[in-house]
Amino acid sequence: MQFFLNLVDSFGYPGLFLAMLLGNLGLPVGTEVVVPAAGALAATGHLSSWWLAALVATAGELVGGGILYAVGYYGGRPFVARWGKYLKLDEDKLDRFHAFYERHGNVVVLICRFIPFVRGVAALPAGVSRMQKRFFFLYTLIGSSLFCFGLAWLGNAFGSHIDEITPHIHRFSLGFLGGFLVLLAVVVAYRLLRKPHNEATRAE
Repeated sequence: MQFFLNLVDSFGYPGLFLAMLLGNLGLPVGTEVVVPAAGALAATGHLSSWWLAALVATAGELVGGGILYAVGYYGGRPFVARWGKYLKLDEDKLDRFHAFYERHGNVVVLICRFIPFVRGVAALPAGVSRMQKRFFFLYTLIGSSLFCFGLAWLGNAFGSHIDEITPHIHRFSLGFLGGFLVLLAVVVAYRLLRKPHNEATRAE
C-alpha cells in the first residue's frame, strides 16, 4: 500500500490512474486508502483538485475492471483454472460468484464496488458469467464514482490530517465487509429455513 501511495505522491494523476487500474486487476493496492490520500494531496496543493483526482481514480477503476471483465469474458474457465490462484480465485469460488450473480441480479456488481478485497476481483467472474456488458459497465461506473468521489472528498476535507483517519477508513471498510457477510449469512439462513416450510405447505 505504501508503494502505491508513494506512486501517487511522486507521479500525481498518472500514478493515481495506474494504482487504481492495478487495484482492479486483483493487486492488493488498498484503494480505500489511496483515494482519500489523493484527496488530501489536493488539499495540500500536490494535486490541482480533489474532484479531478476522483475522476481519474474512477477512470482507472473502470479501465482496470473492464480489462479483468474482458479476460473473464474471453478467457473463461480455462483462464481461472490456470491463473486464478494468483487472484485467490478457483473454480469453486467462481461457481459461488456465478450463483450469487444469478440469484441477486446485475446489481451485485454495484454492491461489490463497496466491499474491500472483493471489489478488486469481482469483474473476472462477471466476465466469465457473460454478464451483459452494458449492465457491467453501468453499475461499475456508478459504484466506482460513489466510492472515489466520496473518499476523495473526505481526504480533501481532512487535508494534512488524513494520516489520523486513514486507519479508521481501513477499519470501516473491514467492518463493512464483516457486516455484509453477516447480512448475507442471515439471508441464506432465512431462505434455507423457509424452503422446507414452503415445501410442506405445497404438500398439504
